[in-house]
Amino acid sequence: MRLVAPLLPIGCLLLAAYLGVAVLRWDALFGVVVPYLALLIFLLGCGYRIYTWMRAPVPYRIPTTAGQAKSLDWIGYDRLESPFTRWDVLGRMILEVLLFRSLFRNTAARLRPGPNLTYPSSKWLWLGALTFHWALLIVLVRHYRFFLEPVPWPIGALDAADGFLQLTLPAFYISDALLLAALAYLLLRRYLAVPIRYLSLGQDYFALYLIGGIAVSGILMRYGFKPDVVRVKALMQSLVSLHPASQAGIGALFYTHLLLVCALGAYFPFSKLVHAGGVFLSPTRNLANNSRARRHINPVNPQVVLPSYRAYEDEFRDKMIQSGIPLD
Repeated sequence: MRLVAPLLPIGCLLLAAYLGVAVLRWDALFGVVVPYLALLIFLLGCGYRIYTWMRAPVPYRIPTTAGQAKSLDWIGYDRLESPFTRWDVLGRMILEVLLFRSLFRNTAARLRPGPNLTYPSSKWLWLGALTFHWALLIVLVRHYRFFLEPVPWPIGALDAADGFLQLTLPAFYISDALLLAALAYLLLRRYLAVPIRYLSLGQDYFALYLIGGIAVSGILMRYGFKPDVVRVKALMQSLVSLHPASQAGIGALFYTHLLLVCALGAYFPFSKLVHAGGVFLSPTRNLANNSRARRHINPVNPQVVLPSYRAYEDEFRDKMIQSGIPLD
């Protein structure tokens, strides 16, 4: 049920976009109002999540370490596994964000006959996740050519490099194939691996289905049901310039694609997808392991006002006299 139920809201979005544009001609609603509303929800939601994370106190230094910590100068330490300076933390964060370093080092627990508990490597998950995120990033950057005029040369160079195979006309994008392959792997892994399927919720499948719907509808527009690209770019540039002008005649498939993108943007701050920003605020990653060199005060502890000895003596004077304790 958790595997099929998330398809229902996505089907409703597809039906709403098709009926709204092809039948009711609500191009302005789906081309102007919905994108602006989704962007507003995205910005406010992400801003609120980041604000609450930044206000949360970090009472202890809790960086995840797996190597020699900094101690004496003549003892070497692991700069990535146990970062001591800000530069060490920066290097660790760069590898974490760009190459998923901690996931590369991840292992999977397996119970073998015996019984023997083993921890084999889990590199396929790292490769699938890395491929998915990088392909999604390349697709996102490529789409900036619809918002900018003239198109900056880095985006044009990325577009040319992504389609250099020239297998089809229009050019076949490698990132499209990698994105679909990575999505298929993540879905199959979540469904076929029994422990992962047991822990998966409907929202886990919903996010993958939604991204898959965006990818499939985009590929269909490129290789099959092509919209009017000139009108698409005119609509996108009007939205960016804050002078919205709806464009009729683009096609229902484009507005379906756009509605799925807007749904993903509005859903992003309230889902697990927001880990894209949370990784930068994770104290297990962004803190230096320098507790041996610096004293860190717990900000959660209340300020305790300790009484002076004179006040203590005044409070217990009679009992101290009875016990024979000398008084000052």
